Amino acid sequence: MNKKFFLDGTEEEMEFMPIMPLNEDASEDNDTQVIPDELPLLPLRNTVLFPGVVLPITVGRDKSIKAVSDAYKADKLIGVIAQKDSSVEEPTVSDLEEIGTVAKIAKLIKMPDGGTTIIIQGKKRFKVEEITAEDPYFKAKIKTLEEDVLKDDKDFNAMVGSIKDLASQIITLSPNLPSEAAIILRNIENPSFLIHFVSSNLNTDIKEKQSLLVINNIKARAELLMNLMQTELQYTELKNKVTNKTRAELDKQQREYFLQQQMKAIKEELGGDNIAEVKEMLKKAEGKKWPKAAKEMFTKGAEKLERMHPSTPDYSVVYNHLDLMLDLPWDEITADQYDLKKAKKILDHDHYGMHKIKERILEYLAVLKLKGDMKSPILCFVGPPGIGKTSLGKSIANAVNRKYVRVSLGGLHDESEIRGHRKTYIGAMPGRIIQSIRKIKSSNPVMILDEIDKVGNDQRGDPSSALLEVLDPEQNNNFYDNYLELEYDLSKVLFIATANNISNIQPALRDRLEIIDLSGYAIEEKVEIAKQYLLPKQQEAHGLKDVNIKVSDAVLEKIIEDHTRESGVRELDRQLAGVMRNLAKQYALKDKLKPTVTQADIQKILGKPRYSNEMYKIANMAGVAVGLAWTYVGGDILFIESLLSDGKGELKLTGNLGNVMKESAITGYTWLQANAKKLNIDPELFNKKNVHIHIPEGATPKDGPSAGITMTTALASAFSGRKIKPYLAMTGEMTLRGQVLPVGGIKEKVLAAKRAGLKEIIMCWQNEKDVDEINRLYIKGIKFHYVKTMQQVLDIALS
Repeated sequence: MNKKFFLDGTEEEMEFMPIMPLNEDASEDNDTQVIPDELPLLPLRNTVLFPGVVLPITVGRDKSIKAVSDAYKADKLIGVIAQKDSSVEEPTVSDLEEIGTVAKIAKLIKMPDGGTTIIIQGKKRFKVEEITAEDPYFKAKIKTLEEDVLKDDKDFNAMVGSIKDLASQIITLSPNLPSEAAIILRNIENPSFLIHFVSSNLNTDIKEKQSLLVINNIKARAELLMNLMQTELQYTELKNKVTNKTRAELDKQQREYFLQQQMKAIKEELGGDNIAEVKEMLKKAEGKKWPKAAKEMFTKGAEKLERMHPSTPDYSVVYNHLDLMLDLPWDEITADQYDLKKAKKILDHDHYGMHKIKERILEYLAVLKLKGDMKSPILCFVGPPGIGKTSLGKSIANAVNRKYVRVSLGGLHDESEIRGHRKTYIGAMPGRIIQSIRKIKSSNPVMILDEIDKVGNDQRGDPSSALLEVLDPEQNNNFYDNYLELEYDLSKVLFIATANNISNIQPALRDRLEIIDLSGYAIEEKVEIAKQYLLPKQQEAHGLKDVNIKVSDAVLEKIIEDHTRESGVRELDRQLAGVMRNLAKQYALKDKLKPTVTQADIQKILGKPRYSNEMYKIANMAGVAVGLAWTYVGGDILFIESLLSDGKGELKLTGNLGNVMKESAITGYTWLQANAKKLNIDPELFNKKNVHIHIPEGATPKDGPSAGITMTTALASAFSGRKIKPYLAMTGEMTLRGQVLPVGGIKEKVLAAKRAGLKEIIMCWQNEKDVDEINRLYIKGIKFHYVKTMQQVLDIALS
């Protein structure tokens, strides 16, 4: 049979593995050939020959070739014996084993390369008694060894069956062995030959094979063979396991590589490849400090983006979302500056006055310095336009060493502007809060929410309600933006809102704000602001930075009094810009300027005064009173005119008045009618005369209770015919019983009276505390009358 079994490795002397004989019974038991006592020996390096087994051998050593040739010419018998050490090229007697196998040379083939190949079959085991010759090859006296014969031994039969099973398993697990080998083994009936054949083909060490050959007892030989086969089976199983695992991993890698190459080819064919973009994003993400949830979402998004083609509509949506996540400064903050003296110096340098706000910021810094961490307050600066609320926020950012960002809320009417749009919509964007954080690249900036009182609302939502979460220190650490689809921590942001009219802010939102009132500036404050900030700024803006221009306080006061009527300094800034433009023109034409700007120069540049205090002298007639009002642009003065005419006692009110103001006029009229005799007014006049109250500037809406005592005084003047003191103004609410109640906006009103040149002011006694807060230098020359009743007002006002 020509079937080959590859259980051993390739050896130098053995290019072919054992071949099964044509007849397994053609073994030592049935061979009648007499074995002589002396035989030539053939040392084998890497294998052991067992009785009954056919083995092809390539003979290379000269001694071996000579021994084989002589034996083949004689009786074809030769003693095959294993070397103790396979590495020995020229073995001596001591290098040979004691036990070997008598073999018959079945075939001798001369090879073209000069080598000799023989096919031998094992006959009987033998023991070397004595080496009789070493040259030209080994010869030895031998003694043949007989095999023990076992009959009807159940244990031995079971062992033989187990050997067949183990051999079948090894063949099945060995991919290099043909499956027919298992069938051949099953058909071997001679137990002795089966043991010798399996032993010869076993993939084990030469010494272990030799130990099998040495054992005389066939049963013991079978037992040792079983042990060696168990070891071989375990080794084969482990090898298969490792091989299969490695092959699976390689198959998976090859499959992935193949699919990726296919995908790449498809993308190139379609005209786009986003691999570089995704890799760049992943590289940026490696060093990013962000929460676990953000990292997981980014990883999923990147995997999704990698599978998408750039031309698909969703590609830009996913890409822009991941780009936003990368740009946001999740845990990146700037270090706060805790130097209170330096912070105070910066605040004083940038803004004149505003002591209350500066103190509040320094208190915040002091707590932050001592505690190390605190929730940022939500401040709201309330005051008229042009007094520096917004610029103060930037100054605060510089003082605490934080980045500054401004969010304009004026006219905002869509909730999505705050919370963002869902990213599935076309043109979707994150809300303005997240956009500002992204732009400034810091999680703890000073954020100015400008004009928070001018937030609108319509069918698209109420942005002021969305701001409730942003401006609540207990909630804004988990602010949810619809576009980002993640919670973002806004608790480290120092929010500063600005407003002109606090009454326009939603009550729930107002409750979250720490309100700080900013009053308008007095003339003296405006002069200082003009000298320290406005004039240098306008000089630089008009190319006159290096030109020495002197503007005295008196000239600045003239500009303020004659050409501005405001609480802030915006109009003053524009007037100074006009002066600088004129001086720049003169300098460009003549290449020189007068060193000092005079009042005459101001009149020539700005023209005649736009406002005058003479109007209060002209208005000094019976029935006309001067009131003080608070508007969103600051304090202002207003005239209240009353006139009697023949009629039936009707009361008319004109001048675009609100309901509260109309009720105040009716209340004053009723009180005056009830107390006519005490005031020396003829009660019949109320039945014979119609009364008309008018407040000029009818295009401007007016409302509020603070003109109550002013309208009552105007009516009393009209009915009594007595004039009201000149340069006298008043403010206060009046009850039906004639009590005078306190009102708000006192500082703005007083400064408005000062700007208008008024010299006396009547107000409720409870407002005295508000007057005390105003710097005495700014209200110098004004006399205050604090009253409790309307009667006291009339006693002071009517001459």
